[in-house]
Amino acid sequence: MKHILAFAFLTLMWCQAFPQSGELPDDLRQAVEKERYLRVMFYNCENYFDVEDDPQKNDDEFTPDGEKHWTKQRFYTKRAQISKVITAVGGWTPPDIVGLCEVESRGVIESLVNGSNLRRFGYSFLHKESPDSRGIDVALLYQPKRFNPFRVCYIPVFVQKNGRGTRDIIMASGTTVNGDTIHVFVNHWPSRWGGQTETDELRRDVAKIVRSKVDSLFNENKRAAIIIMGDLNDYPDNNSVCVELQAQTDFSKIEQSKLYNLAYYMQFVKGYGTHKYDGSWGILDQMIISGALLDGNGPLNTTKDDAFVFNAPFLLEADDTSVGFKPYRTYAGYKYLGGYSDHLPVFLNIYHNK
Repeated sequence: MKHILAFAFLTLMWCQAFPQSGELPDDLRQAVEKERYLRVMFYNCENYFDVEDDPQKNDDEFTPDGEKHWTKQRFYTKRAQISKVITAVGGWTPPDIVGLCEVESRGVIESLVNGSNLRRFGYSFLHKESPDSRGIDVALLYQPKRFNPFRVCYIPVFVQKNGRGTRDIIMASGTTVNGDTIHVFVNHWPSRWGGQTETDELRRDVAKIVRSKVDSLFNENKRAAIIIMGDLNDYPDNNSVCVELQAQTDFSKIEQSKLYNLAYYMQFVKGYGTHKYDGSWGILDQMIISGALLDGNGPLNTTKDDAFVFNAPFLLEADDTSVGFKPYRTYAGYKYLGGYSDHLPVFLNIYHNK
């Protein structure tokens, strides 16, 4: 009887995750349904704010009386949608590790894991208030039976150009169910507001910080299993990623103590994107991993073909100003659309060598 009820529940969750018009493309459906040891995902939630006015934050527009008329009902809708996306990416089993950005507070994360459909999955989470002027942070959700953090560091980021603080970086080292160690970074680098060239230095500064932490991990263990995920506000071929972070784009020869950018392969080989700007898709939301996860010689392994953009139809809408589709977002300016986000999620399947 327990098995029947469990199957019925999972079937219900699956049906809730996909609307009637939204069957997944075959390649994405196969990726979601594929058996794996771990699934890691990242999602820019796009302004997951509570409705309270925090005088210490620039969040006035996301209040009931603010310019965006952010009500409790709209908050609950947003919460349900984030839950739906995470559930859908997991398929029959919830993702083991979930990186999120553009979340306002610990309270909205607690509401997500305890007040939405995610509560049945028993997620724990990591979060710390950052000095970002808008009050948006990063967070890490995890299944404690699948990933058990033993070392957590919230890396402060103060960009040199303006001396102001921005989103912290979460660095969590944890053990998997078989006792293997994996190191996870969750990022949300400074935006391009004001121009890509004018803000390039800000993201390069943050990339240097992440690189220094990566070097420390490699000094401890040349075969460190590292996953760097996040909205980097740069593309895989930009200098912050290629030069400062030293994320490799050539997969012909894998070296254990180098970083490799799976987002580069997804964008420039497979032609996918997570964000659409001026009619063109690109990947700002990236998955970068260490060579030890790619060379096939360690207990944990994956391939460049096991990273995916979750471009489910229910996350898209017709692009009236360009061709094809674009992300179905929450707002267009101050107009409430009721969509999900202006970014698509990415996820990675990881396997275990027996």
